[in-house]
Amino acid sequence: MRAASTVLGADRWGAWERDGFVVLPGFVPPDRVESLRHRIDDLVAGYASQGLPDGAATVFSTTEQTHAQDNWFLTSADVIRPFFENGAFDADGNLVAPMDRALNKMGHALHDLDPAFDQFSRTTDLASLVAELGVTDPLLLQSMVIFKPPRIGGEVVCHCDHSFLWTDPQTVVGLWFALDDATVANGCMWAIPGGHVGGARTRFRLDGTGGTTTDVLDPTPYDHGDLVPVEAEAGTLVAFHGCLPHWSGANTSDRPRLAYTLHVIDGTAHYRADNWLQRGADLPLRGFA
Repeated sequence: MRAASTVLGADRWGAWERDGFVVLPGFVPPDRVESLRHRIDDLVAGYASQGLPDGAATVFSTTEQTHAQDNWFLTSADVIRPFFENGAFDADGNLVAPMDRALNKMGHALHDLDPAFDQFSRTTDLASLVAELGVTDPLLLQSMVIFKPPRIGGEVVCHCDHSFLWTDPQTVVGLWFALDDATVANGCMWAIPGGHVGGARTRFRLDGTGGTTTDVLDPTPYDHGDLVPVEAEAGTLVAFHGCLPHWSGANTSDRPRLAYTLHVIDGTAHYRADNWLQRGADLPLRGFA
């Protein structure tokens, strides 16, 4: 049974059940948005000034999936690591874009390892919202800064998050925070309203040999004609069901589209041992407390 609605209200609860996502404008006050943006700037400046550690020049692309067999990616569950855009390096491996315009994302344990992200991610309002959405024993699983830089920010193919963060039963909830205004022009999220009722069509998992594979559960492609844009002003939270199909186009504009994403699962569900995201015993998952 879901908690009494105090954050969503009846209309937004109806949208969640019907559409599989809900948009909450102004969920994060402007000062908290700016504080997190400053922390992101500090982390990016650190990469620029200190140089990249071995293995860090990993390009993250959902269209090519080369990162999926990369140790830098597959061992990033309990650390904070940068991942780059296609177009950030030349043919000889030299970085050809400024660091703040070269990164695709940063993840995946920001909420547990960085005090600023911990404070941003663990609030009473978020705990109340997740409870209203039916998560009884919330565990904060992964977090990402998604940069979507101007001109080279890449497409994210249509997918659902349950495919990558599988629990039995399905419990993953995505919490997507706009840190810049997200518009059609700069690559906002698009979603298929009601698409969550169809379940996941693929499953991305470890293959037992040190790499990954994708199981096709339903070969029917998502119909991009069903996608609707989810434009969001800075400070907006978009909460979405783990089986909601969503997509974003490349950012070909001159404006950035910075966002922060947090994924939550229910500790009462079984998190599969062959999910790609696996933490070490020294950093166990925890909730909002």
